[in-house]
Amino acid sequence: MNKPVNLDGAAAWEPSPNNLEPFWMGFTPNRAFKKRPRMIARAKDMHYYDMSGRAVLDGSAGLWCSNAGHCRGPIVEAIQKSAAELDFAPTFQFGHPKVFELASRLATMAPGDLNYAFFCNSGSEAADTALKIALAYHRANGEASRTRLIGRERGYHGVNFGGISVGGMVANRKWFGAMLAGVDHLPHTYNRKEQAFTAGEPEWGAHLADDLERLVALHDASTIAAVIVEPMAGSTGVLPPPKGYLKRLREICTKHGILLIFDEVITGFGRLGHAFAAERFGVTPDILTFAKGVTSGTVPMGGCLVRQGIYDKFMGGADHVIELFHGYTYTGHPMAAAAGVATMDLYRDEKLFENAKKLEKVWSDAAFTLKGHPLVEDIRTIGLVAAIDLKPVEGKPGLRAYKAMENGFHDVGMLVRITADTIALSPPLIINENQIDEIFSDKMPKILASVA
Repeated sequence: MNKPVNLDGAAAWEPSPNNLEPFWMGFTPNRAFKKRPRMIARAKDMHYYDMSGRAVLDGSAGLWCSNAGHCRGPIVEAIQKSAAELDFAPTFQFGHPKVFELASRLATMAPGDLNYAFFCNSGSEAADTALKIALAYHRANGEASRTRLIGRERGYHGVNFGGISVGGMVANRKWFGAMLAGVDHLPHTYNRKEQAFTAGEPEWGAHLADDLERLVALHDASTIAAVIVEPMAGSTGVLPPPKGYLKRLREICTKHGILLIFDEVITGFGRLGHAFAAERFGVTPDILTFAKGVTSGTVPMGGCLVRQGIYDKFMGGADHVIELFHGYTYTGHPMAAAAGVATMDLYRDEKLFENAKKLEKVWSDAAFTLKGHPLVEDIRTIGLVAAIDLKPVEGKPGLRAYKAMENGFHDVGMLVRITADTIALSPPLIINENQIDEIFSDKMPKILASVA
């Protein structure tokens, strides 16, 4: 790449809108992208639009985040108003009204006594925040020996060091050394032989939660701080929990004094037909992480909802002393908080969680019309989520799904998410039956035909 000769001169400030090289894209094969870019110019409701103005149906709510659809008026107006009135305010030792309003709204929505919200900027930060709160809680509770963290194979908890340590996706871990010490993993819950082509929670697999008892026996409960799982494993390829699995994890954690953390960065805010998956499955964790849908993807925000007893344990010292030495510059950012409040209003006023619940069977039935296609090896659905496992190209794992994603954007006009050879679909919750039919009767058959 040729840079301006004088970086202090005017040439350094000249824009280069057609130069794609300087941006190192994450989770993207950069060379392939820059040879045939998939550029998005604008968005509205259920669609993206490319540089030519061509509509591209959003089959994945962006990155699982645009639950209320794109560029929704009330959210846009709230962000604009906040930017004009309060661009930034610190939440270390100071506050602003909207962040307290949003915290109150989320605590009211959350199940059980998840009464306190700690904000950050992403799901990755939310996972690390939850882990730190768990460790600090046990120390405050006089059990400082509880330092071990338990994740799950194929789990995804973001890309910070805590998240990849407890996470279980190999490609996200293998490049980065030893990571955190004292971490172990439960087995993942997917078995194609027992669970293939299941709508909702599989009948097989609840017993896999009992492996936590084996880890307790191996390490001793007195050393284990927390177990973190996604209620539905999303980024690994959509793995709904087996029936009874999460309840069994809750029972074992309670029995041994271990905190249970639900990573609801994907499942939160209506994706499974409820405000949180914890409500759907009737299991209340000790800490619940969120991000993505809290602002419908408009302004970065994440956070944790924490049970009353955990918060109370930190509140025993002198009033003027900081209780938790953790936070971020942009924790509870005014524009993010304003976007969050407006997003909650939109979810409520348009009954979007209810819409997801109402359309779940329509969505699932439509997805299963692809069963029997020679390239489709499995289909999994739950809420407004579907995974379609494609037959890999021999000797080239991941290529068929990559081509499906590429052709879907350029030739078919639909944006999809992929992981390995799995296509994951998770549309905005504003979707209607006609658009569901368009996805599964028109666009997906064309995408599959393009990679046959």
